[in-house]
Amino acid sequence: MLNEQLRRHDGVITLAQARAAGLSKQSINRRVQSGDWRQCHRGVYFVDDRPYTDAARIRAAVWAFGDHAVASGLAAAWWHGLTRFAPEQVEVTMPRSGSGRKRSGTRLRRRDLAPADVVERRGLRVTAVPLTAVEAAVRGHGNRAVMDRALQGDVDLRDLWATHLRNKGRYGSPAARALLQAAADGARSEAERILIRLLKGAGITGWRSNVPVGGYVVDVAFRGPRVAIEVDGWAFHSDHEAFQNDRHRQNRLALRGWQVLRFTWLDLTEYPERVIATIQAAIRVSLVNASVTNDAEIAG
Repeated sequence: MLNEQLRRHDGVITLAQARAAGLSKQSINRRVQSGDWRQCHRGVYFVDDRPYTDAARIRAAVWAFGDHAVASGLAAAWWHGLTRFAPEQVEVTMPRSGSGRKRSGTRLRRRDLAPADVVERRGLRVTAVPLTAVEAAVRGHGNRAVMDRALQGDVDLRDLWATHLRNKGRYGSPAARALLQAAADGARSEAERILIRLLKGAGITGWRSNVPVGGYVVDVAFRGPRVAIEVDGWAFHSDHEAFQNDRHRQNRLALRGWQVLRFTWLDLTEYPERVIATIQAAIRVSLVNASVTNDAEIAG
């Protein structure tokens, strides 16, 4: 029973769980003194016969605050598989009436959560995906994609709005509302405006917006090097039909000798430097290729 519990819980166990499994306080202390068990926090132990993984670290941090504590923010996003990397600091949410203070490696938030906003995953209490998405998406640079990944899964935009309204007044609430509004209209028109601001800010010239090419209207086109830039909204808006239409359009442009670059609203807002660098590289490559072709024609 003890070994199975440790296997399912990443090698982490609480004092209460160990006592329930039949271990006495003295037996637990002997394991700690011998180095077989490591005390992570008061009343929380790690069996030191395996790697201390990110899952073990997050689980231990949450359990240190008691039975009603919940992993939230980026910690919950990682637990749900919405981010690739676990955060260095574990965000934990606990009820306002709960006792406990911030510990090293954790960020404690006190508020009462509705039952609909808490789920159990792999034996750990975490915020449900909708609340996780609207909270984690505003936790610093590079995290807006969390909301997009949630929307590409089983979460509906209406679920995110309902969760947001149920938790108004929390940290990051205004920023989350702005993201939800962007997701509601696909953010495509705003993305086009952002792209134009980026081009002007970088001093890039030679482009025009809304240019007819081969029966299509290209969002931004560089006619000389034949580089076309297409702007999308959020990835979750791309259903199968839209995906196929975009690829057909892109192929038609490619057959006319155009190099097509596609950027989403998230690309433009999260990684603007990378967007500009990609555009500049595409223009350089196109101009070099055109020069080589001209030289070959003259030589021929």
